[in-house]
Amino acid sequence: MTIPDYQTVMLPLLKFSADEQEHSLRDAIDTLADEFKLTEAERKELLPSGQQEVFNNRVGWARTYMKKAGLLETTRRGHFRITTRGLQVLDKKPPHIDVKFLEQFDRFQEFRVLRHTRSQNATIEVEEPETTPEEALETAYKRLRDNLASDLLQQIRSSSPALFEKVVVELLVKMGYGGSRKDAGRAIGKSGDEGIDGIIKEDRLGLDIIYIQAKRWENTVGRPEVQKFAGALQGQRARKGIMISTSSFSQEAHDYASRIESKIVLIDGEQLAQLMIDHNLGVSPLAAYEVKKVDTDYFTEQ
Repeated sequence: MTIPDYQTVMLPLLKFSADEQEHSLRDAIDTLADEFKLTEAERKELLPSGQQEVFNNRVGWARTYMKKAGLLETTRRGHFRITTRGLQVLDKKPPHIDVKFLEQFDRFQEFRVLRHTRSQNATIEVEEPETTPEEALETAYKRLRDNLASDLLQQIRSSSPALFEKVVVELLVKMGYGGSRKDAGRAIGKSGDEGIDGIIKEDRLGLDIIYIQAKRWENTVGRPEVQKFAGALQGQRARKGIMISTSSFSQEAHDYASRIESKIVLIDGEQLAQLMIDHNLGVSPLAAYEVKKVDTDYFTEQ
């Protein structure tokens, strides 16, 4: 089955707590994952940031919302138990618990006030989404990042060969290759060898050399192009190479690169743009948002 949203998790989580014992959030996550028959892949599916599992995040927010309504209470860090109000809710055998259900409780209504958008003449309530706040934030961030990557790629494709070469050099230097910008600039210059556009040091000491082919291809790059590059590497007795394309690589090209003895890394246009964003190349900050949480250790009395 698909991963349930955080509102679907609420009633099963409250039932899990019905024994009135203290439970850890970790135990609740594992038990509910079994109850929802989640696969191993679904349990490990991450938010776009890759920092937390989706299901863990949704169980955490289901607990938070029910705490705000007074159905659950925190006992200590990472642990909770059901309240008298929570038991009373279960006694009524509700078919489901969601945000609308929780609005009957004053404490939850007070919490919800913070989630209203106020205008000068009226208060407009924000419709509660199925995603958690972190999911909504990260999804929006990913959308902005993907749009930025698309704009970057368009700029690269319309740039001159000299500017494209500069982008490749500076990106590799920012990623830790080539030593200094000056050294990398010399190394990346045209080598004159078929299929090789330049070379760069693998590390600052120059213990190994990486051969590079970087072209502003418009069509999908297939296996024949990768084979030609592999042949050029063999002609140089080289073991490592990077192919950078402003388009994409076919599955046959990826399969071939993964099977040959030489190590060839394929970087398509989308990856190139994402790497530029990661290493702040060709982009500038617009705004920064710092997400914080309560430091429960600070409030622990010794």
